[in-house]
Amino acid sequence: MNEPRPLVAMIHAVPAAHRIAHEAFTREFPQATVWNVLDDRLLDDARAAGGLTGALRRRMLRLIGHVMDSGARALLLTCSSYGEVVDTARDLWDVPVLKSDEAMFKAALAGPYRRIAVVASTPPAVPAAVAQLEALVPAVRPGRPIDIVTALSEEAAAADDPEATARLLADALHTAGGADVDAVLLAQYSLTPAGSALATLMGVPVLDGAGAAARELRHLLTSPEGHTAPAAAVAP
Repeated sequence: MNEPRPLVAMIHAVPAAHRIAHEAFTREFPQATVWNVLDDRLLDDARAAGGLTGALRRRMLRLIGHVMDSGARALLLTCSSYGEVVDTARDLWDVPVLKSDEAMFKAALAGPYRRIAVVASTPPAVPAAVAQLEALVPAVRPGRPIDIVTALSEEAAAADDPEATARLLADALHTAGGADVDAVLLAQYSLTPAGSALATLMGVPVLDGAGAAARELRHLLTSPEGHTAPAAAVAP
């Protein structure tokens, strides 16, 4: 499966995710040839339908089929709202297919952390992240308890720069009782630019979904073993 410049496809629902994921792969997996596919109606159509319908699932599978038929050696789906389609894709194609934050959650659970914070700037992101974390615990962290703290700062979504975003997220963490967590997980790709500043403010590692996915796919596609290596975090 090792290739000098493996083709990694990424399917996005918003342009911001495209930029942030592309930057992460440039930094963490420069050997990859990255192919960005954007359908900026995915989220609007899902909201209008009240959730994923059969037609929307088939639409996403067609997009996945398009990149697979064109030679993609791996796929990252950056839109968490369509994450359940990944389970179907894994049955249909024998290449790595990752949900948006899956690698980050696995890295957090596999690490030494006993108390983890999940931060977001949009309300739906919090329960979605916690549900994915809890679902992975039996497989990744059997017999090791984990305490999950959540913090939401909707003001952070309108902040002018990464430092301001980080300050608002840190304030929300302290208010939520997360001052003593061992690590912070960013529940949205849009918060990634604030990761470094937030790590400095909190004094703990900060993990982001795009960076973790890039590191996992780099290991899967370029290492002889093809096993997932622990994903690094933004150090404080």
